Amino acid sequence: MYSISQVAEKLNIKPHTLRYYEQEGILESNRNHASVRNYTEQQVKWLRFVLKLRETHMPVSSIQEYVKLMQEGEHTANERLQLLEDHRASIQQQIRELQDTEQMLEKKVSTYKDMIGNEVHPSISSYIK
Repeated sequence: MYSISQVAEKLNIKPHTLRYYEQEGILESNRNHASVRNYTEQQVKWLRFVLKLRETHMPVSSIQEYVKLMQEGEHTANERLQLLEDHRASIQQQIRELQDTEQMLEKKVSTYKDMIGNEVHPSISSYIK
């Protein structure tokens, strides 16, 4: 069992984040006789998954829907699969957009390096395309 501070440190998050996910129904904690939160290794693994989903910009509402479906049981496996596949498609779109942006930035960086490397410095306006 891990305390809230141990989990927070282990996952590099704030204890408030754990409380928030618990409040939103995404994470459950165990409580000891003094009502202090404790987390199992399985709960920590689940939280790692949730944090990865959040890193990829999955809305909290979608994670809540996933939790709801999990709690309903195995008969919701197709719905959970669809939710994750939809999110994967969203991530793939984000990757394409980031790659396009990276290419645009690479051209700008190259333009500025060329401009700075020239002995004669023409007006910057001629390099902005």
